[in-house]
Amino acid sequence: MKEITINNETYIKKSEIAEYQPSPFQIVVLHRGWIVVGNVSEKEDKTYIQNASVIRKWGTTQGLGELAEKGKTETTILDKCPDVSTETDNVILVMNCNQENWSNYGK
Repeated sequence: MKEITINNETYIKKSEIAEYQPSPFQIVVLHRGWIVVGNVSEKEDKTYIQNASVIRKWGTTQGLGELAEKGKTETTILDKCPDVSTETDNVILVMNCNQENWSNYGK
C-alpha cells in the first residue's frame, strides 16, 4: 500500500483500502482449520470478514451446515474478534448462512 505524508499526516489512496460493503453472514473455513463467521467481502486478492467471530465449538449434531442454516445453538461457542483479513488463497470454503437465523448475532 502506497502512503504519502503531508504536514505530518499520512494518507493512503482510497482505491487501495477495502471499503465496507454490507454483505450477508457467511461461515468461512480458512487454511489451517480456522473457521470464522461474519460479513464477508472480497477485494482483489483479499477476503475481509467484518463483525467476525471465530467458531470455537460448533454445538451441532449435523456439522457446519446445521449451524449455517439454524444459527448458533445453546452450546455453540463463538469467540468475538476484530475484523479479519486474509489472502483469498487461504479460503477453503465459504458457506452461506440463513440470514434470518443469524439476525440477532452480536446483540
